[in-house]
Amino acid sequence: MNTGNFARLTLCAMGAIALSACSADRATIGGDPQLSVMPGNELPRPSRSDLSIAAPPYFIGPLDRLIIDVFGVEELSQREVQVDASGRLSFPLAGVVDVSGMTPGEVEADLARRLAAAHVRNPQVTVNLKETVSQVVTVEGQVRKPGVYPVLGQMSLLRAVATAEGTDEFSRLSQIVVFRTVQGQRYAALYDLKAIREGAYPDPQIFAGDVVMVGESRSRRLFKDLLQTVPLISGPLVIALSRN
Repeated sequence: MNTGNFARLTLCAMGAIALSACSADRATIGGDPQLSVMPGNELPRPSRSDLSIAAPPYFIGPLDRLIIDVFGVEELSQREVQVDASGRLSFPLAGVVDVSGMTPGEVEADLARRLAAAHVRNPQVTVNLKETVSQVVTVEGQVRKPGVYPVLGQMSLLRAVATAEGTDEFSRLSQIVVFRTVQGQRYAALYDLKAIREGAYPDPQIFAGDVVMVGESRSRRLFKDLLQTVPLISGPLVIALSRN
């Protein structure tokens, strides 16, 4: 195939990709029956209760780091403790405590009971999370920063993707898969991130242990490869695409 024919075929392929990319209508908002759509200047202000929604309980797991403080007892104040791989920690006078699956409040109560039994008078125990290793979500695929991120408080699919610094230029927004294991059974669900952004259906909640996989748009990657292959004929098409 000569250079002229190759250039013409390549331009046709690029044009087809460009047309498909530009064929989508302007985005509309709504579709979720639980969503009320209104003009921007009429969006209501959140109430105090809206701003103070209680976060779901945090369950301590292996290798988490905790800060444990017993008020008024200097030797037991501001101690950094790491949960071992089996979900246990060791604390002076309290011994070895199995804390896996407990909330910080439950650990406080258990340690206070143990310290009281060890003749610590009216122990007031505070347990704070310093670093989480067990309660994480994995975000993979076509995002700017794939990785493992802590799940603290409420996390949705949009927030999980944003935590990974958002989607990249090759993301396929209609192909977002969430993998989840419940009682040993693996499940997977397919989501359309663009539809969620437009309010077509609710932003699903993401839980610790989930794996979020963002799909790849092969047509976008092919388009970029074509631009790099024939840079001399791609200039006008790039300009046309950038204006849409």
